[in-house]
Amino acid sequence: MIDFFAAHAIGTAIAVIVALSLMGHSVGISMVAGSLIYLLAKGYDPSLAPETLLQGLFNGYTLLAIPLFILAADIMNIGSLADRLLRFSQALVGRFRGGLGHVNVVSSLIFSGMSGSAVADAVGMGKIIINMMTKDGKYTPAYAAAITAATATVGPIIPPSIPMVLYAIVSDQSVGYLFAAGLAPGLLMALVMALMNYWIARRRNFPTDEAVPLRDLPAITYKAAPALMLPVILLGGIYGGVVTPTEAAAVAAFYALFISVTFYRSVNLRQFYTALLGSARSTAAVGVLVAGAVTFNYVIAREGVPHAIADWLGQYEFSRTGFLIVINLLILSLGMVLEGGAILLIIVPILIPSVQAMGIDLVHFGVIAVVNAMVGLITPPYGLLLFIVSNITRQPVGKIIREVWPFIIALIIALGIITFVPDFVLFLPRLLGYQG
Repeated sequence: MIDFFAAHAIGTAIAVIVALSLMGHSVGISMVAGSLIYLLAKGYDPSLAPETLLQGLFNGYTLLAIPLFILAADIMNIGSLADRLLRFSQALVGRFRGGLGHVNVVSSLIFSGMSGSAVADAVGMGKIIINMMTKDGKYTPAYAAAITAATATVGPIIPPSIPMVLYAIVSDQSVGYLFAAGLAPGLLMALVMALMNYWIARRRNFPTDEAVPLRDLPAITYKAAPALMLPVILLGGIYGGVVTPTEAAAVAAFYALFISVTFYRSVNLRQFYTALLGSARSTAAVGVLVAGAVTFNYVIAREGVPHAIADWLGQYEFSRTGFLIVINLLILSLGMVLEGGAILLIIVPILIPSVQAMGIDLVHFGVIAVVNAMVGLITPPYGLLLFIVSNITRQPVGKIIREVWPFIIALIIALGIITFVPDFVLFLPRLLGYQG
């Protein structure tokens, strides 16, 4: 029996991970358990490899950016920043056909420059914009939920971005260059979703929102200006060499708290405590996922899985275009059943040797991987964002899925441009000194 488990250790580990995940346990805990089974079956010291790797990872300076960006997003959600940003977006684009749909896109685009998280975007801005869209029956709750989930995918593409930080850790690439590489793709994703919303609005005769008089625009902009300055401060500090991305995350958290307390006067001590508690829970969840991924990555490295996959792909002599198509299909398929962080921490490291062998730039590949993972957040059957907006609207997930498909198609078109036009992605990083 012992010899059987030793010979089939990797298969047993994967079976344990799948079984525990289906039973409702977190992916991180499931991976730790599966990895422990593997180490015991192989007769390895079960504490040496994960302990060494985890110590090295959690001593990593870059990883500190994640809890700080989470805290910044939570502070924004408890303050009045979301309301002011929505009012500003409404003044800009609400007057067009399908206006509140466009407001949804623009507000997510702006908020993404602050939070770095799709979930924070959907929860923070989503509750408010969905109520605005469904008020007086202007939009169906299912459509409001679908476009809110779709636009939230922009959050981790526009810098700052928590998934980009995770990718930087596993690929040893610059967080700053990854942030820069995400800017143009994020704008493209917002554009295709706005066009899709306009097309649907024309077909279904969605209403225009009440036009905000131009004379009121300066006052609305003034009230939103402190919030709008956060992305400017973050990106200006990073690319100006004033702060590192991790330090920028600390600046973001402090700035969000400062303007919420002093300028907007919308956060009290009890709310701040709630934000700290929520960010601690979210950080712990990410930490467990990272711990499980690092431990399981040790397992797949011992089994030689990355090299085996590289050899397997090499048998088919893919062109670069064919290889990228296969990679996109693979990650999109995995996104239907896996959470985005798990894909970036487990699957992507396995693919990196093959990506390098094909001569594909790792910053470009990072953007491709993150966009794929974000599209997976709205792709059934898993689609984490679909469940979040379903909970907000009390709409069946099936109804939301029917409404979200046009936006998935629009995002896949954007993904095609991002994948096969690398200069579109790398143009800005190269302006900032990237040599790739």
